[in-house]
Amino acid sequence: MADMRALQDAVTKWAAGGPDGPARDMAVSLGARTAVLLEGLSDLAAVEALADRRGRDLAAEGVCVVPMGGAMSVGRYAGLLGPTGLGLRLTGLCDDRERGFYERGLARAQAPLQDIYVCTDDLEDELIRALGTAEVEEIFRAEGDFRAWQSFQRQPAQHGRPRHRQMRRFLGTKRGRKIRYGRLLVEALAPDRTPPPLDGLFASL
Repeated sequence: MADMRALQDAVTKWAAGGPDGPARDMAVSLGARTAVLLEGLSDLAAVEALADRRGRDLAAEGVCVVPMGGAMSVGRYAGLLGPTGLGLRLTGLCDDRERGFYERGLARAQAPLQDIYVCTDDLEDELIRALGTAEVEEIFRAEGDFRAWQSFQRQPAQHGRPRHRQMRRFLGTKRGRKIRYGRLLVEALAPDRTPPPLDGLFASL
């Protein structure tokens, strides 16, 4: 995992305008064959948690999971990692509202769109729906966030909103909370309740 983390870091630096050599050399030495493109760190936490639960060593399988820092970066990363760059197979997750960025970015990189798995809103919403709001509240309680959650619900802007949408918004109100719960929500899933986009992604790896 440490070596694949180094490749991940080298790719991020390359995408930001740094040298391509370190990423190219590491991709070859590690036997990288697939890059999983994710929008951010909370998605990374969820993917890594599910890999742990399923006993998958993605690094050993030649899979590099890359958080891009936003969907608008997909064209850049697809170009560097896909058929026109390192030649890795591209797969990943995206939010439905960001599908257009992926379609255009992957088309420019000559990579197939069918290997991208689409969340209806985002991955957090998919996980909340899979678990159910009562179970998510129990996780909030176990993590010491239940009082903060109750205070959030009392805000005027949240009145009348469906509870799962309130929860999705709550996860984004504190720095690092989405990342922490990306892992916690996956760890709480029953094996047969994995959201379809996440399940489809792992089936493709």
